[in-house]
Amino acid sequence: MSEQKDFKPVSVKKPIPNTYDLGNLATFDPNPLDNTLLNDPEKKEEHLAAVTRDNLQLLINQVLSLPIKTTTESQGTSSGQDATMTLIQLPEPTTPLPREKAIPKPKPPTKWEQFAAKKGIKAKAKEGKMVYDEASGEWVPKWGYKGKNKALDDQWLVEIDEKNKGTSDELIDPRTLKRAERKKLVKKNELQHKRNLKRSQV
Repeated sequence: MSEQKDFKPVSVKKPIPNTYDLGNLATFDPNPLDNTLLNDPEKKEEHLAAVTRDNLQLLINQVLSLPIKTTTESQGTSSGQDATMTLIQLPEPTTPLPREKAIPKPKPPTKWEQFAAKKGIKAKAKEGKMVYDEASGEWVPKWGYKGKNKALDDQWLVEIDEKNKGTSDELIDPRTLKRAERKKLVKKNELQHKRNLKRSQV
């Protein structure tokens, strides 16, 4: 016969009730520790482990009393079957915690921001990252993978740009010129970004 494990009870009683901050998954035990056991090297660790276990059990009991929500995830599972998840909604934390890192210092204005402030130029409202493609009838990204700025690459017939007529670029594939222009712009932005970082560290 297999040995039966000695399970601890799930109900814990303490002379002074614990307080809880379930938003931070924390419990605070105001009960004093037993100094006699703490001063005994052979029983100290056992006593601390027992107190910790009881406090953790109390915290789990409180968490399990919170509202439970069940959701079904139909994508992303390796078996291709729907996965059911049970979630517990935690309340807002009540105990303020210190920051892990110092508050970030405000970044110094870039060269363009200084120029714009001097000339009174107001920043334009940020546009979305998607643009409507009339050819496909869908919204596509402006840049990046399958971006609108790469639409020229997929065309089998490309008209020569007026600005390239009569120049050495007239005989070069417009698709190649467009790709080179994009790469040049990326390098320019990267160089400007490095300059801004260098200025901010001064």
